[in-house]
Amino acid sequence: MRVVLDTNILVRAAGGSRGPAKEVLQYVVSSPQHVLILSPFLLAELERVASYPRVRAATKLNAEEMAAYLAYLISPMVSEIVSSTAAPHIVPADPDDDEVVHTAVVGRADWLCTLNSHFYEPVVLGYCNQRGIRIGTDLDLLRILRTLV
Repeated sequence: MRVVLDTNILVRAAGGSRGPAKEVLQYVVSSPQHVLILSPFLLAELERVASYPRVRAATKLNAEEMAAYLAYLISPMVSEIVSSTAAPHIVPADPDDDEVVHTAVVGRADWLCTLNSHFYEPVVLGYCNQRGIRIGTDLDLLRILRTLV
């Protein structure tokens, strides 16, 4: 399964967390049948969000540890990095979220895992569905991944 994890999932999976986001990340990167798909946009957004004081407090990672996490994510053994090209505006509530959708499209993802409510709008769900991309939360994806073991 080819999977895009949105920034909100990647942040929750960082550090010593033990929640569903961490488990999803572990399932995806530890199995040869799954591919984590990232983009320069997602990585830059993760780096930016990781510098927020509330995120640092939640992840309990200092700047060096977050840099190590980012380095881990971009390793060819962990992820496939794709670059999206100019594409139509899809997410009405937040045009920045278009880049996440386009990462999934260009990366031929089967799943886009996010907690962001903007992705659950009918127009976004329809656009992704037409391209074979399911959108769901970390709990939704975790249920699927556990059945594939």
